[in-house]
Amino acid sequence: MTDPVLATYHLEKSFGALKATDDVSIDLYPGEIHAVIGPNGAGKSTLIAQICGGLKPDAGRVELLGQDVSHTDTRTRAKAGIGRTFQISALAMEDTVLQNVLLGALGAGGSPWRFLRPILSDRALRDAATQALVRVGLQDHAATLTSQLSHGQRRQLEVAVALTLKPKAFVMDEPMAGLGAEGSKTLTGFLDGLRTEAPILLVEHDMDAVFALADRISVLVYGKIIETGTVAQIRASKTVREAYLGDGA
Repeated sequence: MTDPVLATYHLEKSFGALKATDDVSIDLYPGEIHAVIGPNGAGKSTLIAQICGGLKPDAGRVELLGQDVSHTDTRTRAKAGIGRTFQISALAMEDTVLQNVLLGALGAGGSPWRFLRPILSDRALRDAATQALVRVGLQDHAATLTSQLSHGQRRQLEVAVALTLKPKAFVMDEPMAGLGAEGSKTLTGFLDGLRTEAPILLVEHDMDAVFALADRISVLVYGKIIETGTVAQIRASKTVREAYLGDGA
């Protein structure tokens, strides 16, 4: 069997008496979209922070391509291949689309001294940034201020920034947040094709998008994974309906 690209094993994290992640083991395989769903306060943000390096687990480990990255920081994990997008955009709104992606490519290069150079004239960086913009369909907006993009285009730009890191896996935190029905439909189609670039761990509340995209779904409730399965299995699960989806699923 193929080994997972990204995996957690028995993650534990408590804040006082609150157990935010409770023995969480989850994996992501090549070419798949694995969605994590659950009610507000279920521990999804805490889980993402532990996977991406923003929060150190009390116990358990995170592995990327079989290597334990549990004790590395966010930057190291990004350089190793975890491409993260955020629920609340982390883009520089006053900069152009190209400038945002160039900064991502610059970080991927791992050479801080290059900040002293005129990065807009750096051919290698420009090529990497341009290729990422072409991949997400924003090449015609390179000179556009990021603040002028639509919400959906900003989501695509976040992916372009992540692509400059040549990710082995994407971790996406509610990419559909703030999008209308048409925007969600467009982004769903885009993410469906992106799985060929790298598999996606998708945390999302938009259940239409989750059911359309996910190969597997894990349901997180009060810090615990209560069930993992296919879309059909999760839809049919009495446990999941009672804990989260309701009878409308």
